[in-house]
Amino acid sequence: MEFTGFSPETIDFLWGIRMNNNRDWFTAHKEDYLNHLYRPMVAFSEILREPFRDVPGMGCKVSRIYRDMRMPHADGPYKESLWISLRPDAFYWGEHPCLYFEIRPEGAEYGFVLWHPQTAVMTQFRKELLEAPDRFLSVAERVERETGLILEGQDYKRPKPFTDPRTERFMSKKNLMCGQPVPVGPELFDPALAEQVRDTLYQLLPLYEYFIALEA
Repeated sequence: MEFTGFSPETIDFLWGIRMNNNRDWFTAHKEDYLNHLYRPMVAFSEILREPFRDVPGMGCKVSRIYRDMRMPHADGPYKESLWISLRPDAFYWGEHPCLYFEIRPEGAEYGFVLWHPQTAVMTQFRKELLEAPDRFLSVAERVERETGLILEGQDYKRPKPFTDPRTERFMSKKNLMCGQPVPVGPELFDPALAEQVRDTLYQLLPLYEYFIALEA
């Protein structure tokens, strides 16, 4: 299937599932889901994954709209967004670096996230920031320069000590992420968005590879 862009109907469906998160409404609008959201996302994912086919261990996944019913959710049985993730195949995605694209009622976002890394990975990360900071800083400076995105994250309550002023903003992070929002409008509905997202995610690949190496 060729990616021809998202549409106002895509956003209408997402708002609809947020306001009517129940099986009857979804069943009545399942063709809208397939035609305006799921199938375009699958076509979108084929464009995104092309430059990453040879990255060891990286898969490209389109999320399910169905929530895990083994864990009932107060908001209903369906998710209110759909996303594409380029990441290792793992039980819990949040422990590993991930390149992503997500679409929701308010618009879309794409970028890099390391949401809930394992303690050992962040311990090794801080060790490298103390002993050999240029290895990570060269990666961070490159991706921030090329993409215009700024690496951010949640901080520990107690700051971690640092020796190099350049590492201060990273040393106390629990996680790391950077994302580019796409508001509802012409940019979101333009088929060229796929190439734009693909190229940006490829520029973020060194960040992904850095943290994959820390997990080894």
